[in-house]
Amino acid sequence: MTAMTAMTAPERELVHLATDVVVNAPVEAVFAAFTQWAEQGEWMLGTRVEVRAGDGRSTDSKLAAWTGVGPVGFWDSMTITRWEPPYRVDVLHTGALVRGPGTMEVLALPDGRSRFVWSEDLDLPLGLLGRIGWPLVKPAFVAGVKRSLRSFARLVETGTLPR
Repeated sequence: MTAMTAMTAPERELVHLATDVVVNAPVEAVFAAFTQWAEQGEWMLGTRVEVRAGDGRSTDSKLAAWTGVGPVGFWDSMTITRWEPPYRVDVLHTGALVRGPGTMEVLALPDGRSRFVWSEDLDLPLGLLGRIGWPLVKPAFVAGVKRSLRSFARLVETGTLPR
């Protein structure tokens, strides 16, 4: 007699990315600024965000981010899965190209400063091609996010955000 084992689909590997920026502003200001979804396009390269369902300030709210230049790009749909003002928002990316959990977190630092941490666990698209291409794309992607976070910090520190 032979033993049979259940065959399951292979587990998909998530790619973890995390970067942060120190902002010379209190956690409440940083949280208020990054959760102004419609203004995210002012600091996140090539992105514009819309609230599609809910109020954008609670779990189960639906967001959509257009990432691209002009008409060339894609929609990144996501659902807010955790809402803990003024410290943390978790989202689940549910789009065709971007999938996986993401976290935006604000940590209090001395002297009224904050650390804004942006992290993602991405399920790479395009199967084997995506896994092979990721090491080539990753440096530019990370550099873009870091530049965006520096822009965000400047907008908060100058009082431009939050509005």
